[in-house]
Amino acid sequence: MMLKSAAELELMHQANLLVHETLRVVTEATRPGVSTAELDVLAEQHIRAGGGRPAFKGYRGFPATLCTSVNDVIVHGIPSAECVLKAGDIVSVDCGVVWKGYYGDAAVTVAVGDVPDEARRLLEVTRECLEAAVGTMRPGGRVSDVGSAIQRHAEGHGFSVVREFVGHGIGRALHEEPQVYNFGPPGRGPELRPGLVLAIEPMVNQGAAGVVVDADGWTARTEDGKLSAHFEYSVAVTTNGPRILGMG
Repeated sequence: MMLKSAAELELMHQANLLVHETLRVVTEATRPGVSTAELDVLAEQHIRAGGGRPAFKGYRGFPATLCTSVNDVIVHGIPSAECVLKAGDIVSVDCGVVWKGYYGDAAVTVAVGDVPDEARRLLEVTRECLEAAVGTMRPGGRVSDVGSAIQRHAEGHGFSVVREFVGHGIGRALHEEPQVYNFGPPGRGPELRPGLVLAIEPMVNQGAAGVVVDADGWTARTEDGKLSAHFEYSVAVTTNGPRILGMG
């Protein structure tokens, strides 16, 4: 695990500020009739205008700035002009930025127009899972405390937690150690120490936890075709408790 200095945390805060600004711009533009490709163009323009570059574009061959995952897509949905959003959809928007050599990474799931109550409840519970996980990011805890909080809250509300994809350390690389599972017992794994930054990203399914991947090698869907939601923050452990980078 790579612990960050105060100066590095400030650079990561700036990277994540640009991520969250971009997510706000994209969220405001998310409405029925807009394609996910249009959202992707908007995001790249905003990132580059802010002095950053898209972290995902070209990463392991990924072709776009955003991951846009609609309805039953869990993660890694590829923006497309053919994917036009309609009222009642939900779309997870995952965004990464490189700014002065440091990475920012966050995600939000957005309701498109009016959505069914059960979809709105899924979004609310998944966001609450993220907030519960952030609350564990205190010195002396353990990495597995993060996933335990996510699993307990999601399953306590009748949803399931995706096991194939994980959160991760982040800093001068998009993915650093440790991996952060979204499930499991607390009190295990590396100790949470000041300067550690984790990208915490619960992925919660309306139905079963199973995953299938499309022929494109990226798009990961729920096995049963039910909805999935995804929220993410990059969070630093500090002596004063958790710090959500890019917020406040």
